[in-house]
Amino acid sequence: MFLKLFRKPKSSTGQSRSDPADYLATYRATGDLTVLGELYEQHMDLVYAVCFNYLRDEDEAKDAVMNLFEQLVTDLRRHEVQQFGPWLHSVARNYCLMQLRKNQAHPKATLVTGTDMDEELLMRLPADDTDDMDLEEDLTFMEACLQTLPTEQQTCLTLFYLERKTYTEVADLTGYELKKVKSYLQNGRRNLKICMNK
Repeated sequence: MFLKLFRKPKSSTGQSRSDPADYLATYRATGDLTVLGELYEQHMDLVYAVCFNYLRDEDEAKDAVMNLFEQLVTDLRRHEVQQFGPWLHSVARNYCLMQLRKNQAHPKATLVTGTDMDEELLMRLPADDTDDMDLEEDLTFMEACLQTLPTEQQTCLTLFYLERKTYTEVADLTGYELKKVKSYLQNGRRNLKICMNK
């Protein structure tokens, strides 16, 4: 499978970093692409799944995975990321939304998730490439707003919208009661919109 093209051979010691923060700190300090590649490999299958879910085309999803890695090479040197997993999901999702917006005349370029958040974000995306800088700022702002939410809301929003988990799956993964999950999602959506409308 194409994902193996990204895979790096394991070190001779067999030891590897387990905390994304360790990878990020090392990469920011050294710029070593092997370190970034090792970190990205751990999330690559999920990134591909997210991209395929939006783009609905295997080749486009593969291209997106490669392009996102190239984007991370510069983004992670400029931005400090606290929670790499949710941040990467958000970056992958935003990348796909931009691709859909740019190619909206293409018959495959339809939004397939049907969530209010996706629809609302897509409607806010600019219609032409001249607004790409503003778009990047908007998406960065949305990510920043997500980071300001309480941990419970941020976790539930990430699992439900970005990882496409059901209410029950979110409850199982987090240990929160089902009623709490629904409450965190409702409050998280409201707080995210309030933050983005400031």
